[in-house]
Amino acid sequence: MSESASALQVHEADGVVQLIFNRPAALNPLSRALARDFVAALRNADASAAVRAVVVTGAGERAFCAGVDLEEAKEMTAERVPEWFGDVAECYRQVLLVDKPVVAALNGVAAGGGYQISLVADWRIGCERTRMTQPEINAGLPSIMGAYWMRFHLPWSLNQELSYSGRVMDAEECQRLGLLNERVPATDLLGAAVARAQFLADKAPVAFRHTKARFREFALAGFDDAFAAAVAGMQAAYREGAPQAAMARFLAARGARP
Repeated sequence: MSESASALQVHEADGVVQLIFNRPAALNPLSRALARDFVAALRNADASAAVRAVVVTGAGERAFCAGVDLEEAKEMTAERVPEWFGDVAECYRQVLLVDKPVVAALNGVAAGGGYQISLVADWRIGCERTRMTQPEINAGLPSIMGAYWMRFHLPWSLNQELSYSGRVMDAEECQRLGLLNERVPATDLLGAAVARAQFLADKAPVAFRHTKARFREFALAGFDDAFAAAVAGMQAAYREGAPQAAMARFLAARGARP
């Protein structure tokens, strides 16, 4: 694999592919094009005999991935939601479908779709800059797919709290809750993630593959239902107009900052 100058950078060394969300000025948001490139890169890594593991991270010091691209999302219509959200949701499914270890290196904010990508990874490593949040409700959207993934990690009441409030968790809380497997200094983050990916790749391949396959079965058992519910909820929200208004306010405020 070769390095790309696009919104997704791909590096390969010593059997580990690094997939880097590369839109740091905008907090590495997940556009449809980036989502499709990410899925393709995961499939390529899974098919390559030279690749033993994958590390996913974000460019810059502020964000892993801040969720969907708001410039794209504010133009969405109810009729286009299934296709749009289908591209995003395929990112989650493809991380699970990779038979090799996938490690998320959370260099900053992981919000919405970015948070959910990290939740389906096999291992999560954070640093002092890590922040995690499920903020869809604050953008006028129902927190359905996020609530689905959080049910595998968190108690019901905490899942409700995060889904209803959209509040941000700092690195210490994320590790205390088990959302982060490890926390290291930011300067050591990528190296620690690569080392952890290599550690997992050194496990007996058949044993790892079958163990991950079982976790995949757990995770995907209700995925189609969650996707359908998320699409229906988002379509209802877009017909009402709350997401468009919330995103317009946010983007206007961001544009007004010096």
